[in-house]
Formats: sequence, structure tokens, C-alpha cells
Amino acid sequence: MTGAFVPGDRVLLIDNKRRRHLITLEPGGEFHSHTGVLRHDDLLGNPEGITVRTSKGARLVAVRPTLAEYVLEMPRGAQVIYPKDLGPILMLADVFPGARILESGVGSGALTMALLRSIGPTGEVIGYELRPDFADRARQNIIGMLGDDVPLRVEVRDAYDGIDEEDLDRVILDLPEPWQVVKHAETALRPGGIMLAYLPTIGQVSRLREELEGSAFGMAESLEVLQRTWHVEGQSVRPDHRMVAHTGFLTTARLLVPAE
Repeated sequence: MTGAFVPGDRVLLIDNKRRRHLITLEPGGEFHSHTGVLRHDDLLGNPEGITVRTSKGARLVAVRPTLAEYVLEMPRGAQVIYPKDLGPILMLADVFPGARILESGVGSGALTMALLRSIGPTGEVIGYELRPDFADRARQNIIGMLGDDVPLRVEVRDAYDGIDEEDLDRVILDLPEPWQVVKHAETALRPGGIMLAYLPTIGQVSRLREELEGSAFGMAESLEVLQRTWHVEGQSVRPDHRMVAHTGFLTTARLLVPAE
């Protein structure tokens, strides 16, 4: 992730209209677009942040993608959780180095990568994914960004049928009916462990909260995160005309020890 570009690096090319292209460098390779051809050899051995020109003279800035940029540009098998929600998920679920986490609904692997970066080499992420094609795509995306030496195990299975893991620190769900997993999470989490669910509609949130009311979970909270960028150019300072408003609701709850 540092130093000069080398073969195998993922590189983000940004043109003067801020259009982005994600490529993988290889000797002799070429990137083709309407702005011309860029030879990979023009990047190899050069530092990150370099500006290069295509065969038609168009300027491209070359950088290694951040995790947020990679999530938005990587191949998708399923809809991803966007960066504006990934950060709050890590904070609300209090993901820490060394944590053991079950993630159900791996999708394209966006949240998985954020979790793996946060838990470090001493933690573990166990992913349950119902569709084999989604599981394969997620593995490829994760390897493309983080490499294959990560503490990850992905199983093709349905969390509605149960969770085999025990003494987990966190259970994170991106499923349409997470209330079906509440009873399984009760036995899989350690006391004080946190369950977090990402849901697109408030009706689903309401149903989940009903299930949590009759469980060993407490301290439940639900929220959504809105993102508004600003236009700042000289004396022209104003909110952008568009904002990323609703994407999903985040609901957290903690497993409590029943009062005697």
C-alpha cells in the first residue's frame, strides 16, 4: 500500500472531470478509454499521486484507492453497504482489534473489508452467505484489496437456520429478516456482546425491535446516517444540490445477563 507502483497494484485513475477507473497494473498492460490509451508501464515504478497522459494527451491522476473508493468501484455481485454507513457501523458495533465477528449477508464484501481492517490479524470474521456466487465475488474483492492473508472464513449457509459459533464479540446482519436470527445470536454472543442489523425500511426495523423486546437483548437503538457535501469554490460556498440521504437504518442491541 506504500511506495512506487508495482505489478498487481490496484490503481484508481481520475480524469479532469473526476471520472474514476479502477485498474490492476501488469507489465505491458494498457488502459483504453475515450480519452486515449494509457500504458501500465508509464505507471510502474512511479510514485502514487503521479499525473500521466494518455495517447490523446488527456491527463490522469493515479493513486491507490482508499477502502471507500474501492467499495464504490469494485465489481459487485450484490448491492454494497456504502461508505457513509460503514464508518458508523464500526463505531456503533464497537469493532476492536482482536474481535471475533459473525457477519451474515456478506454480499460483495464491502462491510467485510471494513471489519477485517478494524479487527487486525488477531481477530476473526466468519461470514455466512446464502448464495455461492456472492460468496465467490466477495472473496475476489477482498483479496483484490487486502490480499489473501486475512483472518476470514466464508461459509455458504443460512443464518436463519442457526449459528454454530460461540463466544462471539459481535454479530452483524445484512439480511431482510434479522428477527429470525435474534434467538441464534443470543446463544452465539458472549454477555455484553453487540448485535447490529442494517435494514432498508422502517417496517423491518419495527419488526426487529419487537423481537428484541422479548429477548435477552437490551439497550436497543435505531438510527440512519445522512450525508451532505458542500460546494466550496472561491466565494461560492453552499450545500451541494444533491445529498446522500437514506440508504439504510442501523439498529444495535447488547446481550445482557438476566436479572435474578
